[in-house]
Amino acid sequence: HWPLAMRVIIIAAMAVVAGAFHAPSSVFSARNSVRTSASGAMHPVFRTGSNRLPIRRFDNLKMSAVSVAGLKAVPHGGKLVDLLVKDEATKDKLIKSADFKIQLNDRQLCDTELLINGGLSPLTGFMDEATYKNVVDNMRLPGSNLLFGLPIVFDTDRDDMVPGKKVLLQQGDRSIALFTIESRFKPDKVHECKQCYGVTTLEHPGVLMVSTERGTYYVGGSLQGLNLPEREFLCKTPAEVRSTLKPGVDVVAFQCRNPVHRAHYELFTRALDAPEVGKDGIVLVHPTCGPTQADDIPGDVRYKTYVVLAEETKNPRTFWEYLPYSMHMAGPREAIQHMMIRKNFGCTHFIIGRDMAGSKSSITGEDFYGAYDAQDFAKKHGPELQVTPVPSLNLVYTQEKGYVTAEQAKADGLKELKISGTKFRQMLRAGEDIPEWFAFKSVIKVLRDDALKRGE
Repeated sequence: HWPLAMRVIIIAAMAVVAGAFHAPSSVFSARNSVRTSASGAMHPVFRTGSNRLPIRRFDNLKMSAVSVAGLKAVPHGGKLVDLLVKDEATKDKLIKSADFKIQLNDRQLCDTELLINGGLSPLTGFMDEATYKNVVDNMRLPGSNLLFGLPIVFDTDRDDMVPGKKVLLQQGDRSIALFTIESRFKPDKVHECKQCYGVTTLEHPGVLMVSTERGTYYVGGSLQGLNLPEREFLCKTPAEVRSTLKPGVDVVAFQCRNPVHRAHYELFTRALDAPEVGKDGIVLVHPTCGPTQADDIPGDVRYKTYVVLAEETKNPRTFWEYLPYSMHMAGPREAIQHMMIRKNFGCTHFIIGRDMAGSKSSITGEDFYGAYDAQDFAKKHGPELQVTPVPSLNLVYTQEKGYVTAEQAKADGLKELKISGTKFRQMLRAGEDIPEWFAFKSVIKVLRDDALKRGE
């Protein structure tokens, strides 16, 4: 649970937006109310008949013919988008053509980077109203009918962000992209949250973000990339990651937003033995290092834990890269978004864990999604997306045989050893010895050093 002060803030926020967002008692705040159907669909997702939306054609998008270098995964939509302008003189002209410049916040910076580097192929800019509505309601791009998990929007409260304006998007003094605005609209945020997150309560971190962090209006339009953002850690482009992967083999993506502990490592290395994965497959550990939910470990600290773990393990079948993505905690629909993005990065398979991209109520601690909702949803849409979901093993550590599945431990009467997340944090702060079966020493050192730095 969040501390009392944060609960007070959330309750106050609820009062501010009471005219639009419902209080927890009037919305789907319990797990069972948002579970998927037997087919794996989370309702309502599709609109048909007279409710069909205007179509914006995506058939003739400008895309670079980036070679897939013999990889099995084809980018979403067929080709990898690359919006980065290479010529410096052209960049200077584009910068001078801007009507004004604005600073990107962390979430906007992540979205902009993934648009210009092709991580969100086949998109070439922020969504206009018709595209936004079609993705919110149907989870598809108009025209091409391609699956797309969540809308990619640029929010604003500025009066001068209107169609026809050219806006220089910046990170400090660094020019990231020229944004040509083609559409401005006021979204129905309650409807967006109900469709995308399954709930409209501000207890959900994604709903809280949409309702209290985003501006009143969304603007859509095309982007011309000028520079990739500067970060404390390198986030390679899809083309760069693809060039490092072994051609002709299955590439299994592992998504995480927390430090990798021993159980996670066992999970993604054993995934290579799953029946869904072919011979000589490899794992791409691809953590998100952008904004997540309020109580997660900061992205730069998470990154440091991944670097030391990659060095400690030196597994030749495991590759480590980093994704500038801001989490929505949208459960099933975010699972589709992650699969689509990893497809663009060259992955053929995606590990789906229990409660993938899920979240709990900040007030009651109730889960918003069922433990297997995301797995069911991914299995339903995986074949069309051409990404194979790999269900994660439910591993436990036993005194007699080390890590085994929970089913085997129960069948063999093995003694399980457990450390809760709360207990782990207490041991971390107290400087107590943490068993190596639970966490890697290198990771523990990074976390302790950060805690000392922050005075915890």
